[in-house]
Amino acid sequence: MTGAGVRVLFDRPRIPPNTGNAIRLAAGAGCELHLAGPLGFDLTEPQLRRAGLDYHDLAHVEVHEDLEAAYARLLPARVWAFTVRADLSLPEVRFSPGDVLLFGPEPTGLAEDVLADERVTATVRIPMLAGRRSMNLSNAAAVAVYEAWRQQGYPGGMEIPTS
Repeated sequence: MTGAGVRVLFDRPRIPPNTGNAIRLAAGAGCELHLAGPLGFDLTEPQLRRAGLDYHDLAHVEVHEDLEAAYARLLPARVWAFTVRADLSLPEVRFSPGDVLLFGPEPTGLAEDVLADERVTATVRIPMLAGRRSMNLSNAAAVAVYEAWRQQGYPGGMEIPTS
């Protein structure tokens, strides 16, 4: 795998621009994006296409009928389920290439039965200021992907000049 080497899995995404932004993330960071249905939109929606701009051909995106079908394609792998009700904070997790970063639908997040599934390695929360409810889905995915990529030393990443 090049880039971040992790696989982002959105369970039943609902908001087209968030998925479009995640497509850009997949293209820019080299992660895979997996969408488990049913989707709350059509992949040809203008809002999704606009948010993804011209990154669709640079991103690895797969659509699965449902979460079970996604698991059939992605496992065995460690599955990190992101939720505000998590066991671990993001800095406590050590990611590896091939890990699955699982995010729930907007605005509800992952269902209790998904979080309790034995295939979920652990639940993870992204640190935020007290009293904040949650982050935007695509922003949360970006934070997690870039942390995973940072931990791996940004393989395949472009050096950014400091001067």
